[in-house]
Amino acid sequence: MNQSAQNKVILVLIDGLAWQTAHDGMGFLQGLCEAGRATLYKLNCALPSMSRPLYECVLTGAAPVDSGIVHNNVSRLSNQQSIFHLARDAGLSTAAAAYHWVSELYNRSPYEAQRDRFTNDQNLPIQHGMFYHVDDYPDSHLLLDAETLRLRHDPDFLLIHPMNTDDTGHRFGYDSPQYRNSGRRIDGLLSMLLPTWMAAGYQIIVTSDHGMNNDKSHGGVLPEERQVPLFTIGDGFSHEKAVPLEQTQICGIVADLLGIQHQKARQATLLA
Repeated sequence: MNQSAQNKVILVLIDGLAWQTAHDGMGFLQGLCEAGRATLYKLNCALPSMSRPLYECVLTGAAPVDSGIVHNNVSRLSNQQSIFHLARDAGLSTAAAAYHWVSELYNRSPYEAQRDRFTNDQNLPIQHGMFYHVDDYPDSHLLLDAETLRLRHDPDFLLIHPMNTDDTGHRFGYDSPQYRNSGRRIDGLLSMLLPTWMAAGYQIIVTSDHGMNNDKSHGGVLPEERQVPLFTIGDGFSHEKAVPLEQTQICGIVADLLGIQHQKARQATLLA
């Protein structure tokens, strides 16, 4: 099945981006909100507020305590049905430019760079992939990887997962100019691509897995660790301001946008 661009979804999952940092520093995305072309929501991430458990949460709708991916060292394939599985089984195409833990969750585990870094296999849940395995892999390169996948394979669902904000937070902490500037930097990089995606009619979600604390870590319930942004862009969204959102609903929202039948948690009020 080949969808029109209006039915295609790009999910940008900015690793480690706290709500306040996104709200204060992402001037381009906030400009879209002021112009009525995007809407920003605040939501609490699931717990623990750690990366691999929350990749699984965002992409399957299962909270860590239910998925069993409860810390970053659980290295195995997911036993949940992810948005990649749903899309592939519905005859849609999938792609991801993402950290290698995403490949380990949905394609093959353990990750072997020589085999898995570049993926092109219609039978895998993530059919087209460019994966990286160092935390300081430049966001500029990662976005280029993603745009290459989009132009080369025209996927119905594309995950884009940059890591530099999280890496910077672990180096310098939440209340640091370096961390705040990392949010500004990814906003600037996205400003070079979002207008093209918007003009093509994509439905776009920009969110995060978790935030960061002043101890240069995350995992608990502090607001700066747990509160994350979610920007919606596209005419598939209602853009109503007061919509209660849970991170466990993102997978179902993406499935709805793609027109896939599913049993995932969802938030219909978010959609047009």
